[in-house]
Amino acid sequence: MLTAVVLVLLVKTFAITSCTIPSTGMENSLYQGERVLVNKWSYGFRVPFSTGRWLTKLAGKGDVVLFNNPNPRSLQTAVGRRELFISRVIGIPGDTLMLNDELLVTGEQVLSPDSKSLYDYPYTEEEVMQDVMRRLNIQDNRLVGYADGKYIRTFSHYEYYLLKQSLAGKVDLAPVYREDMGKSHPFVIPAKGKPVNVYPWNVMLLCNTIVRHEGKLANVKGDTLYVGGKPVETYTFDKDYYWMASNNPVNLCDSRLFGLVPHDHLIGKTWRIWFSSRKERVFQQVQ
Repeated sequence: MLTAVVLVLLVKTFAITSCTIPSTGMENSLYQGERVLVNKWSYGFRVPFSTGRWLTKLAGKGDVVLFNNPNPRSLQTAVGRRELFISRVIGIPGDTLMLNDELLVTGEQVLSPDSKSLYDYPYTEEEVMQDVMRRLNIQDNRLVGYADGKYIRTFSHYEYYLLKQSLAGKVDLAPVYREDMGKSHPFVIPAKGKPVNVYPWNVMLLCNTIVRHEGKLANVKGDTLYVGGKPVETYTFDKDYYWMASNNPVNLCDSRLFGLVPHDHLIGKTWRIWFSSRKERVFQQVQ
């Protein structure tokens, strides 16, 4: 009997753990009350009572992951003792996601902040556009076309953001391929050792991540990020991060609530359902 207990504890500590789905956030992949097995070696084994890992590897896009709450009431609470969440990875380190003001992923083409797209505006507003481009120091933007009474130019997403702010609705500047791009912005998911540019739309997310998980003092004034009291235009992160999403957009137990999730908060990939009130789902692999 004692041997069996010891074996169970060893398996739970070093190989597989179980957890109960607490909410409706992952329906129809997982239902509230179901119990799942989690492979603790999926991303490298996290050493007990620490955030160090053996044989570490990155999570994959689409994985349904068990992880510790990255934004607890007290940051002094050890990572391993924090609340548990289950969500799906939709952004891995180095990815760029198009997120709207509610931090929901949109159906738009994924762009880097500096990639160019085509925009048009009425040709009668050319003088106004030229004046604003001069004031914003946007150079080398030659006309690339003319159609239906509108001039066409190329701007980066960031240049478009600056122009829209300065024009304040005076000129109808819009994407040629209209998917309402003005309501979404590109967010780069930080990867260890790679600089991330600071923009007005990501500055608060970056600041919160630096304070919570990088252990440095940071604050925001206007649209400027200060780290250690100094303004920065880029920041190089010491960890890999993920963007998590619930299946149910109404359920906020995902990155819209707690922001970026560091790799060291991951426990493992959910594997199989071992208990469910829906008998046909027992022993199914989690998709």
